[in-house]
Formats: sequence, structure tokens, C-alpha cells
Amino acid sequence: MTPPGAMSWTNRLSLLVALGLALGAAGCGGGAPSQGMLVPVAKTAEGTSRVKVLAATTRRRDTADAGLMFSGERADGLAFAAVTVSIPPDEARTIGEVKRPAAPPGDPAREFVTVSADFLQKQDLTAAITAAARQNGKSRVLVFVHGFNNRFDDAIYRFAQIVHDSKAQGIPVLFTWPSRGELALRSYTYDRESANFSRDGLEELLDLVAANPAVKEINVLAHSMGNWVTLEALRSMSIRPGRIGAKIRNVMLVAPDVDVDVFRAQIRRIGAPRPRILLFVSQDDQALSLSQTIWGGVPRLGEVDPAQEPYQSEFEREKIEVFDLTKLRGNAHNRAFEDITTVMMMIRDRIGDAEVGGPRGPRRAN
Repeated sequence: MTPPGAMSWTNRLSLLVALGLALGAAGCGGGAPSQGMLVPVAKTAEGTSRVKVLAATTRRRDTADAGLMFSGERADGLAFAAVTVSIPPDEARTIGEVKRPAAPPGDPAREFVTVSADFLQKQDLTAAITAAARQNGKSRVLVFVHGFNNRFDDAIYRFAQIVHDSKAQGIPVLFTWPSRGELALRSYTYDRESANFSRDGLEELLDLVAANPAVKEINVLAHSMGNWVTLEALRSMSIRPGRIGAKIRNVMLVAPDVDVDVFRAQIRRIGAPRPRILLFVSQDDQALSLSQTIWGGVPRLGEVDPAQEPYQSEFEREKIEVFDLTKLRGNAHNRAFEDITTVMMMIRDRIGDAEVGGPRGPRRAN
């Protein structure tokens, strides 16, 4: 029996999970109204920028809310879409900030708004990538895989912000899996299983993009729980004839909510040759610290100190480029996107070093 006034083990666990979700919310999305967010807005404003995001998803199409497009429920196969986002002038927002409308339709002079939103067929996605490559002279594709607690519109807006603020020279393609985008214990466990459910979908998307002759290079950016989906898709690809393929060049793992022991096993199974892996960690990531407690006390990959053993030797042996973001500003779980200018400078510096002289120790932010 539980002593009077004491909290049961079940209640303590539920509270722990709730606290973890609350701390991680700012870094993973969700929490804002979704009604009408993806309904196109006709109003325009001077000084805005536009980012067109192509999307592939294992989510079920939402028939109740036209402004959401896809729900958090699971679909039988991949579906596709294209959404163009208007981003307000630089003086109206801080770099790294996603200024969502408090209510639709939103003001393009001050907030992110949707310019167009269309459902696509598979062949339409391929055609859109080809057209973008020819029009802009871009032969690179950037695939983003979001984390826990993201609705479809959350993922679209966050990716648009990343592309705009980083000035990424690639065609943006979002892979979005069925996260329910809500803070509840059942949603956390549902999201984890949805990530497992979506591994084959991401593999299918990467194969589809790589098969396009207009695409010469694919870079993958994963955040939080999205790293699990990404690593599992790469693991699956690595055991096929032909393996992962040379077009997938760089895989960026940001704040990965992945058990370090599981990561070791995944890397061994993926083997070589493989894409260059860039790992972004923060030792003050409270969301990952709580995740560590929830999942049995084994450290999460995104919170390790890469200067300590055994991690330093393991990362050097596996030729994993490590970026320690602990000293950067912003929410630890999301700071790679909030201080993205500094992070992009670190990446450009380190990749140049890696190409010339091989991997070094972890790069720490000043």
C-alpha cells in the first residue's frame, strides 16, 4: 500500500512524463491553435519572403479542418503536398523565431502566413523537384524530419523558418510523420510508435528523391525524435543491395532523442561507406535529461559531453562530426534553429576541415 500523503509509483511516472513534455514543448512544436493555419491568405506585405516546402507524409488526410491538411493519425501509405509560406520582414521578427498568427488569417507584415497549400500525387512531387532544380539551378535537396509534438502545420512553418534563416541552398522537402501535436502521456507513447511506423515511409521518400536525375545531392536534417526515424531508415537502406547510395551526402542529427547504446548498434549496422554524420548536442537539454529518466537511465545521444570518454574516442573512430551547442542562446532542445546563423558558420568551418584533414575533436560554441 502507498503511505498516506505519498505519491504512487504510477503517479510519479505520469508527473515525470508530464514535466518532460512541458519542458520539451518549446523545442518540438505544438501548443498553438491550428484552425485555419494552412488556409491561403490573399493579403501581401512589402519586404516579405516566400519559402515553398514540398512534403511527404505518413499522416492521414484531415477532412475536418481544411487549415490543417493532415491529421496526427496514421495512413496506409505516403501522401504528398506543397505549401508556400510567407515570412515577415527581418525587422518584424528575431532570427530563429516562428511568428505564428494568434488567429487566422494572420498579418503577413508581422506573422508567418500561408500563401498556397496543395495536395500532390507522387509524380507531382517529382515534377516539382525537377522544376525547382531547373529554375533555380539547385541540384541539392534538403530533407527535414521533425520531432515529437508537431502537427503538420508546425512542421511546415518550422522548416520554412530553417530554410529562410539558414539561407540553405537546397530544395526543401519535409518528411512528416503522424505526431499528434499534443502534450499528454498517451500522445508521447503514440508519437514514439508513429516514429517506428514511419521508417519505411522515409526510406521510400529518400529513394524517390535519389531516383530523380535532376538531384545530385541529398542532405538530411533530423530533430529530436525524428532522429530515430532517420537512423532506422538509414539502417534499413544499408542492408539492401546498393546500400544507402552516394547521393545522400550529409545527415545532421540535432538534439537526438536516441539511446546512446542503440545509436552505437545502428552505426555499426549501417557500416561504411555511409553519409557524413554531423551531430549537434547540448549538455543542458532538460527535455533529453527527462527522457533519459523515462527510458531507464541510459543517456540520450543529444545530451552527451563529446569531450568525455567513451564518446570522444567513439565519435573519432566513427568519423562523426560533433558540434557542442551548450553555450549558445535559446532553449537547449531547439537552439540549433534559434541561433542558426552561428550554427551554419560552425558547419561550414567544420565540413571544410573534415574534407581536408579528417575529423577533429568536438567543435564547441564560444
